Amino acid sequence: MRRLRQRLTFYGDLKVDTLYMRPKLPLPGLAPEHDPLLRVIDDIGDCKRCDLHKMRNKIVFGSGNEQARLVLVGEGPGADEDAQGVPFVGRAGQLLTQMIENTASKEGIPLKREDVYICNVVKCRPPENRAPEPEEMEICGQFLFRQLSVIHPKAILALGATAAKALLGRKEGVTRMRGNWFKWSDIPVMVTYHPSYLLRPYNQNAKREAWDDLKKVLHFVYD
Repeated sequence: MRRLRQRLTFYGDLKVDTLYMRPKLPLPGLAPEHDPLLRVIDDIGDCKRCDLHKMRNKIVFGSGNEQARLVLVGEGPGADEDAQGVPFVGRAGQLLTQMIENTASKEGIPLKREDVYICNVVKCRPPENRAPEPEEMEICGQFLFRQLSVIHPKAILALGATAAKALLGRKEGVTRMRGNWFKWSDIPVMVTYHPSYLLRPYNQNAKREAWDDLKKVLHFVYD
C-alpha cells in the first residue's frame, strides 16, 4: 500500500491537471506493478461509467506485447476500431504500422508492430470521432494509468494533443511539445502528431517531423 500512495503522490508532483487525477465516480485503485493487464480488463468490465458506452460496439482496451519497452498512446477508437475491438486498425492505424516498421527497418532495429503496446486514452468510440470530453478522459484515464503502471515501459509515445494532455496535463499544442522529452511518473514521454493528422495531404512537414520523433524514441528505447 505504501508503494501505491507514493505513486499517487508522485503523479501529483508532476503537476498533472487534477481533472484527470480525481474521478467523480468510484474506480478501482491503481494496480500493483506486477498485476496482470487481465485484472485491469476485469475491473473495466462492461463499463458504463460515462455516456460513451451508449453507442459503442466494443471496448478497445489495447493490443501488443504486454511486456513492451515502448507504449504508444492515442486518443480514442474510430469506427474500424469500434467494430474490431483493436486500436489503430483503420487508415491511421495502417499508417502507424508503416511508421513503426519502416522506421525501425531503416534504423537497423528488429521491431514489428506487435512488439510494442498500443492503447488509447478512452476505450470507447466518441460519437462522430469527436475529441473525448473532459469527464470521459477523467474516467478512462484512470484505466490508462493502470495499463502504463503494469507494463512500465522504457518510454511512451503520445500520439496527438489528447494523449499529451491526459499524460502530461500540459496546455501547449503538439507543434510546440513534439520532439521533446517529458515524464509521466518516472517514464520518459515523447509527444508527436496523431497519425490521422498526418493523413491530410497538406501536412508533409508534419510527416517528416513525426518520423524524426519516432526515430528518436526507437533509438532511445532499443539502442
